[in-house]
Amino acid sequence: MWSLLEFFPEDFQISILDIGAALGERPSYQGLIDAGRARLIGFEPDAVECERLNREYGPPHRFFQHFAGDGQAATFHETNWSLTGSLFEPNTALLEKFQNLSELTTPVAQHPVSTFRIDDIAEIDDIDFIKIDVQGSELAVLQNALRALHHSLLIHTEVEFLELYKGQPLFADVDRFLRKQGFQFHAFNGLAGRAFKPLVVNGNISAPIRQILWSDVLYVRDWMHLDDLSPEKLRNYAILAHDVLHSMDLAHLVLAALDRQRGSALAPAYLLRLMAK
Repeated sequence: MWSLLEFFPEDFQISILDIGAALGERPSYQGLIDAGRARLIGFEPDAVECERLNREYGPPHRFFQHFAGDGQAATFHETNWSLTGSLFEPNTALLEKFQNLSELTTPVAQHPVSTFRIDDIAEIDDIDFIKIDVQGSELAVLQNALRALHHSLLIHTEVEFLELYKGQPLFADVDRFLRKQGFQFHAFNGLAGRAFKPLVVNGNISAPIRQILWSDVLYVRDWMHLDDLSPEKLRNYAILAHDVLHSMDLAHLVLAALDRQRGSALAPAYLLRLMAK
């Protein structure tokens, strides 16, 4: 897919906040980073991983070795797989009912930690895109990031449909909160689950039958009120819709709103570019 950046030759940067940024695979926004059109702020509490990210990305990008949350003391529940550690205790009784879940979320140790509110970090101001993967703490992060949310255009967060961690907020809680902050649900980005033991699907121990347990979910700034956004925000919104979400219909809708403000003709040009071979 070609990049919508080619429609905007001016010098600017989209601001991205990645919370839980252990980047084991290419993130959806990497193309914007590679083009020099995005500035990344990340949170990665693992000291070794945070140092690696700061070394590999370098300025103007920055990674904080913090646990994002409500600013209170908390307990980090270390597990046998680093990706499943959480500020919530694993719900072992539930996890054991499914194939290949408790085996990857076995408690190893507990550590007292301090959490930091996103709103209390001065460097985090005008954010366009927030990505969160914090194993159950998503709602606490969002509730304490109202300043960042006020300017944001796209939210990509993991959510759970069942209590994989004891007492964690679920998808319905996150959904209710984000809609109150002026976001619209856009899409599920992969529904994931497991089979109840002892069944295994075609030899794949991680494959579900019907039970869905978690997903990444995408929210976008309410497209019923696009005219309330500045031209700069509409530009960034359209780029995120096209380059990150691959939602060409949404990108066109946003470009049409930008045309109304600027008196430009980006939306029809975009349609022509989409139809070109």
